Amino acid sequence: MHTLSDPHRMFAECFPERALWPHAWLLSKRLEEGHVCIGLDEPATMGTELPYPPVAGEEIRRVKSLVGIPGEVRPFIIDGERLYLHRYHGYETSIVEHLRAKVASGKARLAERRAELEAVAGLVRSLGADYPLEGLRPDECVDWQLVAAIHAMLLDLSIITGGPGTGKTTTLAKFLRILYTCRPAARVALAAPTGKAAMRMLESLKRSAAAFPEKVRQLIEGLKPSTLHRLLGWQRGSLAFRHNAERPLDYDFLVVDEASMVDMPMFARLLDALGDRTRLVLLGDKDQLASVEAGSLLGDLCQSVGNVRLNGFDASFCDWCNGFLGVGRGLRDEDRATAHGVLAGCVTELRLSHRFRAQGDIGRLSRAIISGDADAVQAIAVAESPELAFDTACSDSVLDGFVQGYADFIRESDPLKALAALNRLRVLVAVREGPRGLYAVNRRIEQMLQSRGLLTPSGDFYDNRPVIVTRNNYELGLYNGDVGITRKSGDRLRVHFEAEDGGVRDVPAASLSHCETVFAMTIHKSQGSEFDQVLLQLPEGTDTPILTRELLYTGVTRARKRVVLQASLDTLLHTTRERVRRTSGLQELLRQ
Repeated sequence: MHTLSDPHRMFAECFPERALWPHAWLLSKRLEEGHVCIGLDEPATMGTELPYPPVAGEEIRRVKSLVGIPGEVRPFIIDGERLYLHRYHGYETSIVEHLRAKVASGKARLAERRAELEAVAGLVRSLGADYPLEGLRPDECVDWQLVAAIHAMLLDLSIITGGPGTGKTTTLAKFLRILYTCRPAARVALAAPTGKAAMRMLESLKRSAAAFPEKVRQLIEGLKPSTLHRLLGWQRGSLAFRHNAERPLDYDFLVVDEASMVDMPMFARLLDALGDRTRLVLLGDKDQLASVEAGSLLGDLCQSVGNVRLNGFDASFCDWCNGFLGVGRGLRDEDRATAHGVLAGCVTELRLSHRFRAQGDIGRLSRAIISGDADAVQAIAVAESPELAFDTACSDSVLDGFVQGYADFIRESDPLKALAALNRLRVLVAVREGPRGLYAVNRRIEQMLQSRGLLTPSGDFYDNRPVIVTRNNYELGLYNGDVGITRKSGDRLRVHFEAEDGGVRDVPAASLSHCETVFAMTIHKSQGSEFDQVLLQLPEGTDTPILTRELLYTGVTRARKRVVLQASLDTLLHTTRERVRRTSGLQELLRQ
């Protein structure tokens, strides 16, 4: 009976060999936490947390019927000093093989692709002509946006990473400007892990391309973004996708935004579905939270090059590329050949934030958080400024003052304007349960707004209830992360969402079975979103494993203009010191 309350024991005890139980239990537990594998000797270090007597890692090698080595078909695979479930070892191995092949195929065509760019050298140079130099640090003076756009034109695999405001979508627009000038018939797919992120990518692209020549602008505006599930051909009732190695996607280029949200199984399936001639561009912030499911894919890919600063290219590329970048904006000696591994030269980090300049408090705080500098975080956070406020008491009066901003969307009768007003601010929380969890905070906000006569909550849906979709609904064309507002229409309630064309579409409230109130949302759900103002609440204490610098960084950087932090100083500093640690062999394999 003890196993009924512990699914990991239920899993472990499915196997007849008791010697395997400690490792099977821990592997199941770690997979739930986002790890891909465990160390062979890890169970022996756990003490009383392990529900079984520990077994030495070498002992389980003898369980030949259940434990194999790479290439064998067994439930468990030992690779070096790591233990995997067979399926996850397969994902990791497949990813490495596909990436090696992409890098090699790009190198084989490098000369012809350089010639293609040289034929439009004037255009390429013009895209960096207005890059600002005044007041920048030396590493910011390089026009990394143009370097990344050039790389995407040269390689079969290009990874573009950077924090908020560094111009990942602007870089993508420059790449598409070059691509469509060279190849107007190029078939390009845009995708992201969520529907909201996919639509936001296209909206940002359209803004960045507003001044482009009409033909290029029309090609960009004609792109149809998609979720990864929809791109691969989600099939109801099946774990398999329509597109795979036997039936690959038919595109010249695939661009995936918010790549930090992509988990290892999805990435393996995506690579399986890419034809030999489909080139892949990944965009994302390597410092953001990793995917909810197993793996920390983008972080592993970026860190595999072995250079903390990431950008490092061979001398030949640096000399050739500098012909496009212009005086003062070119690659320097320290950018030459400092990366290594399979992905050497494939990763470009954008370093200049156009939203958070060095002197801005949100920018300073986010950099201090992600570098784990607790002293700097404390100094910045406790100093009040127009951009930043810190409430150690976590008082309801501060929350009440902040959420009065929701009155704007409630009083706005036009649904499109109301949606814009709603998305100007958001309360972000770290957890779902507890007094500072999602459910409690949303109820408290409803009560605050009700006490002022702004809401009348009743039943599952009520007038002006803001909702977030929590599961893709392909029949309704709604996706995980879409935000809408409930409004009365006669004697019925309908939920209004922003449409792909920039207008509004509405659906009956009764048709939405997977949604939540969204005055507050989790930091995980906020990925890919931006708000003018954010109130960020952390739970009490320091015993919540989810509290890491990546979580805090992601929450803080959702704000464009102002952040209100509600947390004790101890919790804030503890969170800054903790890191997301997910075990996999991907970095090691890509460094070989």
